[in-house]
Amino acid sequence: MMNDELLINTRSYSSLKDFLDTKADLYNRPSFIERDPISIPHRFSRKQDIEIMGFWAAVLAWGQRPVILKKTNELVELMDGAPYDFILNHQESDLKRFLAFKHRTFNATDALYFLHFFRQYYQEHDSLEDAFLLTNTSTVESKSTAPDFSPVGQSLIAFHDQFCGLTDFFPERTRKHIATPARNSACKRLLMFLRWMVRDDDRGVDFGIWKQLRPDQLVMPIDVHVNRVARQLGLLNRPQTDWKAALELTEALRQFDPNDPVRYDFALFGLGVEGEM
Repeated sequence: MMNDELLINTRSYSSLKDFLDTKADLYNRPSFIERDPISIPHRFSRKQDIEIMGFWAAVLAWGQRPVILKKTNELVELMDGAPYDFILNHQESDLKRFLAFKHRTFNATDALYFLHFFRQYYQEHDSLEDAFLLTNTSTVESKSTAPDFSPVGQSLIAFHDQFCGLTDFFPERTRKHIATPARNSACKRLLMFLRWMVRDDDRGVDFGIWKQLRPDQLVMPIDVHVNRVARQLGLLNRPQTDWKAALELTEALRQFDPNDPVRYDFALFGLGVEGEM
């Protein structure tokens, strides 16, 4: 637990910035990778494999980290250790092996649709990044109810609409796994995935393989650890943990680094998960 003296000292801008800079530097290093879901895409070097398993690891990232790693690695093995190749070249009979897959509320129906989406998508596109660059959202509801129209907010709405509207056979139960700001979701897992793909600081953790979205456009992913620490430090006051809270926290952190506010994800998450706060 952080002592009272340190809490008092970090109330000023300069002290809090120095404190968060130090903690971000401490946790933003390769030793962070092994126990984190980002270790799954780090198994690969091909861009498409990194995208596919980064996306899947992020979507499955709820619950205990050892279980998340176990279940996501199970998906890798089900795809013969080569996700991109499997997605493009699998036969119908190869899908039977996924019928027993389950992680919390994510089941075989969801897994099979993810495979279907990836296959149709990568037959027409070289990178998953393109799916997050569409700005012409497909539903009036998305346009009228989205609480934010920042580039990343638009990107998440567009991706949700494309993912859920790819075919007439979309299983409605799978929608809950793809969050959208249009419903004021905090979109924690998708924002984490975007951080992995977009940030490029040569520290060896985030990949930085997407270049059309910029780090200064990213929004903070708020998990239980980030939520708790951000509130303790006075960086987040909104009672609900939703999309507007994610924007509020991002704007607070933008004061410390306007070009890369989401780098403080390392500080806030590390402080929480390592028990420093």
